[in-house]
This record gives sequence, structure tokens and C-alpha cells, in this order.
Amino acid sequence: MGPSKRTIKQKKNLLIAILFPVVFGALILTPAGGKSDSLKTIELIKVEGTISPATVEYLKKAFNYAAKVKVYCILIQIDTPGGLDSSMREIVKLIMNSQIPVIVYVAPKGARAASAGVFVALSSNILAMAPGTNIGAAHPVSLMGGGMSKTMEEKVVNDAAAYIRSIAEKRKRNVKWAEKAVRESVSVTAEEAVKIGVADLIAEDQNELLHKINGRKITIDEKRIILNTKGVVIEPYQPNFKDKFLQHLADPNLAYILLMIGIWGLILEFFHPGILLPGIAGAICLILSFFALQILSFNLTGLLLILLAVILFILEIKITSYGALTIGGIIALTIGSLMLIEPSAIYLRIGWEYIIAGVGITAALFIFVISYTIRAQLKPPVTGEEGLIGLVGVAKTDLNPTGKVHVHGELWNAVNIFPDKAIKKGEEVKIVKVEGMKLMVKKKED
Repeated sequence: MGPSKRTIKQKKNLLIAILFPVVFGALILTPAGGKSDSLKTIELIKVEGTISPATVEYLKKAFNYAAKVKVYCILIQIDTPGGLDSSMREIVKLIMNSQIPVIVYVAPKGARAASAGVFVALSSNILAMAPGTNIGAAHPVSLMGGGMSKTMEEKVVNDAAAYIRSIAEKRKRNVKWAEKAVRESVSVTAEEAVKIGVADLIAEDQNELLHKINGRKITIDEKRIILNTKGVVIEPYQPNFKDKFLQHLADPNLAYILLMIGIWGLILEFFHPGILLPGIAGAICLILSFFALQILSFNLTGLLLILLAVILFILEIKITSYGALTIGGIIALTIGSLMLIEPSAIYLRIGWEYIIAGVGITAALFIFVISYTIRAQLKPPVTGEEGLIGLVGVAKTDLNPTGKVHVHGELWNAVNIFPDKAIKKGEEVKIVKVEGMKLMVKKKED
């Protein structure tokens, strides 16, 4: 005979009584945030392309999130040709004031940390590089833009050299090399960087990186920390739509394309008022372009020259200048395009291919407009009194020398200019001249 229902229920109650304190105690002893030591996370932040204000905003959000969820480390995987000096300094301050260990990993293979990227990489607690990567070439002209006087360039170089020295000294890296990267634009491979004390280690991938940094000692606010990366989980920080959108807009080439589309849209709306679609699309593109240019710290002179070009192009439509306004517009557009992102870094300038394409398409469009206008003006008039000259009509009465002719569906008074050559009813006549409301005609065959 099997156990009774009462016995089974008693056993269940006993089991619950034993397990409840164990489960409750485990919940109480679990660290805040719901993470045990075996579930430590490292936040992965990827920085690719030029360093711009959009990059700064993205990193600030990522660092705030890391502090909120209390991640173990922050891993910044970087591949950049450089960027803006102001943006670079914001990122360096963010890293050097972080209470969470920050690891910069120059990866994947073939990546680089150049120009502004050198400052960012050197500011990290641990600097790792993948094989086949390089770091260096941090001359400030590539950060601040060209066109500086010799005295100003010397001041900028000295300032950048002092800044990178202070970063290297703080992180106990090769100070001499760091200064040479600024003054002489030197660059080294991953292997050379580790050998001369610029980088800390080389790692094939993230797994090898975690293995190699395990047990390493770092200092944050004079406090020694020994990293323990056993069992950690790398969780990528996912940027939201706004962050992704801003990063794409921070591309000067995209900003320039939007600007050109906006200009063409508005000009097309002037050509054909009432279509609406080109005007609406052009206005949207122009607004997005201006927003992107604001992110990129545009040159006002360059933008004004482009706006002047737009005005000249519109005037060409309204005023017959036989190409003078268009030529002026093309010159203003070309110079303005070259100057538009002048204060920014070399890597944030508009590519020549985009400028040539933008100016070339605009020039071709208005050359077509000019040629069409000139052809229209050279054509004989097809309306009004002058438009009647040369047309052929039919005599509705005998012209001796006056009578009626039918032209273009209309009945006109007509005069035969050769009275000795009578024109009979039904014969074809050709209009020679118009005098008031009378047509001067002759026989068609004459």
C-alpha cells in the first residue's frame, strides 16, 4: 500500500521549510545589482572613424551607463585616423577621470590609432594592440587644420606636446616617444609600441586580451587595483538610433551631399513652382546639413559663399546674363566647398571627389539651363504679331488687293502686297508683315 496523501503533503511542507531559508539567504547575500563575481561584465565600446562631437556624446552615454550598472571594466575598441582636437580632449578627460578601469584596444588587425587617437589610447589604464595595427602621427596640424602662421603653429605644437607628455607621465608610458609623435609625426607598429613602452601588450582577439590582463595592476586615484578577468562577460554597448544617426551625420562628406541635394531641390522648386516635393525634400536636406555642419564646427565664410552661389544660380533663372551669373556661382560654390570644413581636422574635410562631383553636376545643370535659354531667345517668335510672319494661310475671298484670309483658325483682314498678281479665293498665301490688325500677304509660291 503506497504512502497516504497526508504523508506526501507533510514531506512537501518539510522540503519547502528546508529550501526556503537557503533560497532567501542566497538572495540576501547576492551583491547589489544582481551580479555575482562569476558574472562580472566588461562593457565594450567601439569607436570607429573620425573623432567628432558625436563620438564624445556617444562615449559619455556609454560611461554613464557603465557607472550605473557597475561594470567591472570598460573596453574601448578603437580604429581611427584622428579627429577634432576639442573632441579628443573631452574623451581624454572622460577616460582619465573614470573610476572604472579603462582598456583601449587598437583592433581589429589593420586598424590604427592616429592623430587624436594617439592621445585617447595613451590615456587609458591599459593599452593593447592587435597584430598588424599601428599608433602615432599626432602632429597638431592634423588636429587643428592647416593655414596657421608659423608662430601660431609653434604655439599649437608646444601645447599639444605638453599635453601628451602629461598623459604619458600619468600613465607611465614612453614620454619621449609621445612627444616625438606630436613634433615629428612618428608612428610605430604594435610590436614596436610594446617594445618601447608605448603599449602594454599585443592580443590576437578579445579572449586573449582578457587572459593577458588578468592579474595586472593598475592605479585609479592612488588606489592599486589587481584585475581579475576570470569568468568575465563582454557586453557590447549598443548605441541608440540618435547616437547612430549623429555619428553618420558627423561625416563631412555626407553633410556636403545633403547640402548639395538641398540646393538642387530648392532651385528645382524655383524652376517649377508648385511641384512641392523637390522644395520639401531640399528644405529637409538643408536642415540636416546645417545640423551636421554645426557638429563639425563649420567655417562661416565657406557656408556664406555657398549660399551666395545659390542666390546667383536663382538669379540666372530670373535674369538673362548669358552665363555670367552661373560662372560666378560656380566659382563661389567651389571656393565655399573647399573652405566649408577648414577649421577641422584633416580627416574631417570634404573629399575632393565629392566637391568635384557636386560642383560638376551643378555646373552641368546650369550650363544646360543657359543653353536652353539662349536657344529660346534665338528662335523666331511663335506668338503675337511677330509670330505670324512666315505662316501660311488660305484666302477666304479674292484679294483685290484687300480681302479675308484664314490663319491659325482665325479670320484676318489682309492686303495683297503685289496687286498685279491677283490672289483668288481658296489660294494659299504667305504672311510677310503685320500692320496693326491687317496682314500683308503674297502668294505662297512667290
